[in-house]
Amino acid sequence: MDKLRNYDVSFSGLKTGKHEFKFEIDKKFFQLFDTDQEFTDPKIAVDVLLDKHTTFLEFEIKVKGTVELVCDITNEDFTYPIENQIGILVKFGEEYDDSEEDVITIPANDHAFNISQLIYENVALSIPMKKVSPNVSDEDLEILEKFSPKEIEEEQEEKSDPRWDALKNLKNKN
Repeated sequence: MDKLRNYDVSFSGLKTGKHEFKFEIDKKFFQLFDTDQEFTDPKIAVDVLLDKHTTFLEFEIKVKGTVELVCDITNEDFTYPIENQIGILVKFGEEYDDSEEDVITIPANDHAFNISQLIYENVALSIPMKKVSPNVSDEDLEILEKFSPKEIEEEQEEKSDPRWDALKNLKNKN
């Protein structure tokens, strides 16, 4: 966690109310995580709004910038705009717990909260599953459509098993 220390938001000396933090992230940030990325050359600005209350913290994390993606159709690189926002409630308890979707519990004696994982997830959720370059021509899309598997709508007739028909008749008699 020491390598992610730059993404700690220290709240212990802050007054109750709203506070802003800004981060610029690039490929060095994503190299801190031992995962493969589906994108390259990230240039992302992160705005963190912390609303400090006496018993809990509210974080709103906005990411905005660009990444380079590889088109699934043409296999060429293109720049994709990233813009996403998440809200997290941080409350104090006995130990760290992130089992709830929008609520994270941290130990009551902590003085800072690390937002690196939240930034990472916010960017990862902004990447589309299907990556299509805006430069894809209509011809490419027509060819793709031509060779794409078609949904076959076959009506399957229910074939009744004569062994069960006798039992169904017993049910109908009652």
